[in-house]
Amino acid sequence: MKRRAWLAAGLTACLAPLARAQAGTPAQQRWKAELDAFAAADRQKMPTPGGVLFVGSSSIRLWNGLETAFPDQPVVIRRGFGGSRLSDSADLVARLVLPYQPRLVLLYAGENDLVEGAAPQELLGQFARFVQQVQAALPATRVAFISIKPSPSRQALMPAMREANLLIQTHVLAHENLDFIDVHTAMLDNDGQPRPELFVRDRLHLSAEGYGLWRQIVSAHLRP
Repeated sequence: MKRRAWLAAGLTACLAPLARAQAGTPAQQRWKAELDAFAAADRQKMPTPGGVLFVGSSSIRLWNGLETAFPDQPVVIRRGFGGSRLSDSADLVARLVLPYQPRLVLLYAGENDLVEGAAPQELLGQFARFVQQVQAALPATRVAFISIKPSPSRQALMPAMREANLLIQTHVLAHENLDFIDVHTAMLDNDGQPRPELFVRDRLHLSAEGYGLWRQIVSAHLRP
């Protein structure tokens, strides 16, 4: 316990300058309420280091029961904030990831970037920036990207989604300690269209069946 406390104190000291630098960023200001809520939850009970951390946009935020969805994982942490972009997750690594010292980070984001006009190549750059910050501070931590899902309400963006997914998957294959989790393919029917039963009425967010499919696919990537 003493060694763990010493390591945690050392990490906190090392990360303090980065956290302070990010404290005044536009992303931190935009998501202040969400970040404050995460901090309040941590004050009540700080998750044990070495867990599995899910971060990203509303598909993570709305995953009810995520913390208990993988019973073979003793520590699962959910830190999703709806409407966020991949760029926001990259901007907020010091607040979203580093305090938890996870062994694995699973990131779902990118749809909102594309909606706002970002190019697939920009998403690759943001993902690489996210990874670089995580692994600079936590070199043993693995990072997995959950592929951008084919939301029916955003079918016009599907070519960009596929391109972004392919760029990030190619990047992952060329680097150590990264993983790519393809949920996109399984969410298409035989005609290559999004399966409507996997989404709720807004045709954007996942239904219980959609999350069930995600749980099945993701579970295969949660190796120690």
